[in-house]
Amino acid sequence: MVAEQLEARGIRDPELLRAFATVERHAFVAGDEPYGDHAMPVGSGQTISQPYVVASMTARARPPDGWADAPVLEVGTGSGYQAAILAEMGARVTSIERHEDLAEGARERLRRAGYGDRVEVVVGDGTLGWPPGAPYRSVLVTAAGPSVPGPLLEQLDPSGGRMVMPVGSREHQMLTLIVRVASELTSMELEPVVFVPLIGAHGFRSE
Repeated sequence: MVAEQLEARGIRDPELLRAFATVERHAFVAGDEPYGDHAMPVGSGQTISQPYVVASMTARARPPDGWADAPVLEVGTGSGYQAAILAEMGARVTSIERHEDLAEGARERLRRAGYGDRVEVVVGDGTLGWPPGAPYRSVLVTAAGPSVPGPLLEQLDPSGGRMVMPVGSREHQMLTLIVRVASELTSMELEPVVFVPLIGAHGFRSE
């Protein structure tokens, strides 16, 4: 997976490659092909992205001063795999999941994998963020919204915090990078993607 799906597509960060080689994807993804080059269902109508998309989002969200002890917000816990990758690189992760069953399952997988002390999984509306942990050096949104939720921008660290999120319609989205410096926001479209919808007060209102 690391050589054929990540390195072959231009992922070069040794820290990131090491994390993907270390975190056992099969511990977070059920099915016959947990390391396959495709998205997979994780329950409750949600999916986990293919490994390259997880790696690409993580690489783009990297704080300027690195991951070590960086407070990171993940919106959409799913199976817990993305949170485990971030924790393996040293981040302190708060992950929000709106489905209680997925949150409970992710907590247990993260605990068994040894990341329970670095990842806090909470249940709630991810479009509202999680103010108690703000400001965040990085925000990763693993579902697509029609626009970037204002509360997430407010909770992004004003000294170069980075957010990566798919933005667009339910059918067509662009992975988007937002960088905050003081009150100035810079946005850059990266690549077309397809994610499940971000449901919440500042996202889509229903499935």
